[in-house]
Amino acid sequence: MKLGYDLTIEQTQKLVMTPELIQAIQILQFNTQELDNYVQEQILVNPVLEQVSPADTGEASSSSRDRGEGLEIGGHAERPDSGQELRERTRELNSETLGSNELSSKEWAEHIKEREYDDISYRQGDYTKEDKDYSFEQFVTSDVTLSEHLMFQLQFAAIKPSYRNIGRYIIESLDDNGYMTLTVEEIARALSVSREKVELVLQAIQGFEPVGVGARDLGECLLIQLESRGQLDQQVKRVIDDYLEDLADNRLSAIARELGATVQEVQEICDLIRSLEPKPGRQFASQSTTRYIVPDIIVEEVNGEYLVTVNESSTPRLMVSSYYEKVLQESNNDPNLTKFLSGRLNSAIWLIRSIEQRKQTIYNVVSAVVKYQQGFFDKGPKHLKTLTLKQIAEEVGIHESTVSRSINGKYMQSPRGVYEIKYFFTSGVAGNQGEGISSQSIKSFIKEIVSGEDPKAPYSDQDMVQLLKGKGIEISRRTVAKYRDELNILSSSKRKRY
Repeated sequence: MKLGYDLTIEQTQKLVMTPELIQAIQILQFNTQELDNYVQEQILVNPVLEQVSPADTGEASSSSRDRGEGLEIGGHAERPDSGQELRERTRELNSETLGSNELSSKEWAEHIKEREYDDISYRQGDYTKEDKDYSFEQFVTSDVTLSEHLMFQLQFAAIKPSYRNIGRYIIESLDDNGYMTLTVEEIARALSVSREKVELVLQAIQGFEPVGVGARDLGECLLIQLESRGQLDQQVKRVIDDYLEDLADNRLSAIARELGATVQEVQEICDLIRSLEPKPGRQFASQSTTRYIVPDIIVEEVNGEYLVTVNESSTPRLMVSSYYEKVLQESNNDPNLTKFLSGRLNSAIWLIRSIEQRKQTIYNVVSAVVKYQQGFFDKGPKHLKTLTLKQIAEEVGIHESTVSRSINGKYMQSPRGVYEIKYFFTSGVAGNQGEGISSQSIKSFIKEIVSGEDPKAPYSDQDMVQLLKGKGIEISRRTVAKYRDELNILSSSKRKRY
C-alpha cells in the first residue's frame, strides 16, 4: 500500500442547489395561501419590494403565456453585479410589471411626489371625508356558532340564576356536533356541585334548539328528537336501545324476528330513524377558521374552444420600489449603501422572476391537461381519461417533479366546476378499444348504476362487473368493491329495502 500526498485533477458532475434555485422551487410548489404568506414575509424583510395593487396597474395584466419571459428553473440566471446593470434591470422589471415607460431622474422625483411616498417608502393612505360615511360594504357577516346560540337560550332558560354557571360549563364542553365530551360526574366534580344539579341543568339544555343537542351518545340524541316530535313509542325505543348496529347493517329481518313484527314495520321504523339528525350541531359555524379555495387557473369555453388563463388575482404582483431605485441612483459615493441595495434588489428581482415563472409553468401544464382531457370538459366525468405526470412532462418538456410541484394544491375553475388539478391525473383500466379509462370515469358509471337500480333488488358487485363489461370496461369484482367503498356506497345487502 502506497501512502503519501498527491495532486490529481478529476472531472465530476454534481447538482448544486443555490439559495435562489431553492426559493424558485419552493415558490412553484406553494399554493395560493402559502405564496401570499411567503410574499408578505419577503416584503417585511426586504424594503425594496412593494406590492402592486390593481389600481396601480389600471387593469389586470395579460396571462403568463403572453409575457414569454421568466426564470428558467434549473438553468443559469445572470445576476446583475454592477450598479449600472442593476439600475437597468430594475427599470426594465418595473416597466414589465406596470407597463410604464422608463423615467428620468427628474420624472422619478415627480412620480414619487405624486404617489405620496415618504422617506421609508410607505405609501400614505388616501383619506377623504367620504370615508366617515358607513356603507354595508364596510361590514362583514359573522356566522353564529353552536356555543353562542346555546348561550343565548341559556339566558332565558327556566333554571335558577345560580345554576347558569353549570349551564355555561356544559355548553362549553360540547363538541362541534353538539355531543357531550365530559360526563356528568366530571362536571360535578369540576364545579364542586351535586350530580343532581348537573343532571337538572343538562335536561334543560337538551330542550334547546337544535333538538338533540347535549346528548351523551347517538341513541340519546335520537330519543330526544323523537320525543320532541311526539313519535316515540316503546317499539321504536327498543330498536334504538338494542338494535341500532343491526339497523345500520340493514339486518331488518333479524330485528323483525326479535321484535315479533313484520319486516315492513321494521322498515318504517328504520325510515323514521333515518329522517333524524345524528349531528345536530353541524348546522352551525365551526370554531375553526374557514378556508376558501382560490382557483389558480380559469378555463372558459369560447366558440367551442377552451381558453386557459391565469387567475391574476390569486398571484401577488410585486415591483421594485421607485424610492429605493432613486436612492440607488444617488448612492455612487457610498459603497456600503450601494452594496446593501444591490443585494436587496438582486433578491427582489429573483423573487419577481420566480413568481412569473411559476405562473408560466402552471399555465403550460394546465393547457396540456385541458387539451388531453377535452372529453371531460365536453361530455362530463365519464369521459375522463387516464393521465400520468410523465405524459404531461413529455408534452411540456419539463421534469415530472416539476409537473408534480406545479399541480400541488392548485385549483382550476372550469365550466364544470372547481377541481383540484390533481383530479385530472388518475389511473384506470384499458377499455376494449384500447383506450385508457380513468378510475373517476368508472366511479361515475358505478354511481349511475346504483342510482338506477331497484331498491328491493340492488345490484351486487358481480352484477356491476357484468354491467360495466357491457360498456366496454373490463374490471374485477374486487376493484368494483374498492371504488364503491371510496364513493361511500353501501353493499347490496345494506342497500336493500323491504
